[in-house]
Amino acid sequence: MPDPSPAPRRPGDDTAALVARLVDEVTRRLAPESAHPPADLADSARESRRYALLRLRVLTDVKQAVRHLEDQAAHAAAESGAGYPEIGQAVSMSRQGARRRWPGLLTNGTTHPTPHPPHRST
Repeated sequence: MPDPSPAPRRPGDDTAALVARLVDEVTRRLAPESAHPPADLADSARESRRYALLRLRVLTDVKQAVRHLEDQAAHAAAESGAGYPEIGQAVSMSRQGARRRWPGLLTNGTTHPTPHPPHRST
């Protein structure tokens, strides 16, 4: 009988689980502390709704921060010589998708490391 092995994990699975835990922690830290447990079911439902909405707000803020960090990383990659194909691959999109996402990222002014030509002796 074959040994049942777990399904292979995708590289992003660990990252997603870690981000979920961090978002929960940030939400808990931002949630107003209740001095006592809810008195009844209606209070409990209101607290649950407030917490869910706060978590949604935190996730929206995280998404905006990540988008900003992606832009910074794309510019840094381009400045270090990466082209649209490499940048697209890094974010799981095509070269064209990367070009649409970051138009003008690679310009004539973008520095690209070039190999030095071999030294010729005369």
